[in-house]
Amino acid sequence: MKNNCFKGVKWWVSFVLILFAVPSAMAQQKEKPNILLILVDDLKPNLGAYGDEHAISPNIDGLANSGMRFDQAYCNQAVCVSSRYNLILGSRSTSTGLYDFGKEFRDVIPDAVTMPQYFRAAGYHAESMGKVFHIGHGNTNDAASWSIPHWKEKVIEYVEPESTHGQLTREEAFFENTRMYIEGTPPNHELPRGAAWESPDVTDEAYADGRVARHAIDRLRDLSKAPDQPFFMAVGFARPHLPFSVPQKYWDMYDPETLPLAEFEEGPEGAPDFAVKRGGEINQFFPIPHHQHVYEKDLQRKLVHGYYASLTYMDAQVGKVLRELERLDLDENTIVVLWGDHGWHLGDHAIWTKHTNYEQANRIPIIFRAPGVTASGSSTKQFAETVDIFPTLAALAGLDRPSGPQPIDGIDLTPTLMNGNEIIKDHAYHAYNRGGYLGEAIRTDRYRMIRWTHTQDKQKEVIYELYDYQKDAQETKNIAAENPEVIKDLEAKLDQYPKAKRLP
Repeated sequence: MKNNCFKGVKWWVSFVLILFAVPSAMAQQKEKPNILLILVDDLKPNLGAYGDEHAISPNIDGLANSGMRFDQAYCNQAVCVSSRYNLILGSRSTSTGLYDFGKEFRDVIPDAVTMPQYFRAAGYHAESMGKVFHIGHGNTNDAASWSIPHWKEKVIEYVEPESTHGQLTREEAFFENTRMYIEGTPPNHELPRGAAWESPDVTDEAYADGRVARHAIDRLRDLSKAPDQPFFMAVGFARPHLPFSVPQKYWDMYDPETLPLAEFEEGPEGAPDFAVKRGGEINQFFPIPHHQHVYEKDLQRKLVHGYYASLTYMDAQVGKVLRELERLDLDENTIVVLWGDHGWHLGDHAIWTKHTNYEQANRIPIIFRAPGVTASGSSTKQFAETVDIFPTLAALAGLDRPSGPQPIDGIDLTPTLMNGNEIIKDHAYHAYNRGGYLGEAIRTDRYRMIRWTHTQDKQKEVIYELYDYQKDAQETKNIAAENPEVIKDLEAKLDQYPKAKRLP
């Protein structure tokens, strides 16, 4: 694909310097650096390190202060299963056709080489724990990716009996790959809804993320006994994914009256109706009203409080793992990456959760700490996408660029890690399918343009959305019709990408 975003001679000079600089930096360490990849579900950049004055996230903030923060990072699709495939395959959904739940990537690309497989082939021990691949909704783990069996934990979990009415709940069934159908009803709707939150007075390890952190610590201790064996460890945390089930002490850290509520609770003026999500995942939990998309303020405040409490609980677990990495003297030869799989709407546009092409669902945190490469406390305005992580980690480890056989869509961000002012591309690309349309989006510093194309009927009109974030950060109005030249310019960028693939 042609890329008019490269900065010509300047970029090539930087690239040549990096060819020498990265091996030199890594030569001061052992031959192959370890890799610790931390995956967090539903984590938007509501973190202290990203300027959120309300968030209590000292451990992730500390990681950012010791490495590089990407301020313009975006997922490639705002849904768990596909976003994780984007990460682990290095391929966009538009390249593989893997947009939805229930389709295993090896059914589409049987010989695909995943990121952990790639590192295994280079002599790494690779293992995972918690939520790494999306397991549930018809999808399973990929055993070929790991040196030892994946250590699975829960995503939907309750401690208090009243949260489940003593039964398996709808979302629990989905995540256990139990689908029950009764004619005329959606899957699992004969099961009760679980609580959207709970706050018992329990230890951190009463919930999955605490146990994942404990397991990660145990495994780091074992792996440290073989210093000549490099490892690739993927640690997946579930919170702040619903339900907001975390110990009471994390709720107590916040005054809910001080937390911000969404200011704009309507769909963007002029946007197609199908582009604005209503209900969906959040309706699987009580006491969420089924047929009301603008919630009462008390309910909104409880949900926002639950998100922040869950974020802080997760942050505490991340801190335990990072402190153990340091205690074991592994930190100086371990590349650490923290990644949120997608963003999360907190009531803006009266949307909750993800599954849209708007800013709040697609902007994510990405933090790199690469010893000898990243400067402490650095940040960059370089656009980064989920698919960029795979080739970047390969380069940092001194390995060749991965070559598939699946499409490797990402770029190597090493030039930016060396110098945050080094800009390689001027936009991010992402997509989501809704209402029978595929929406492909280009996000630049100023604009987001979304082109919606019907996936079955080519006679249907192509629909555009355009938002100007300098003038309208809340996406209140679609200005595509008034700005044909901007649409033309951004569509030219979009047309540089391969034609989006659809599964038969």
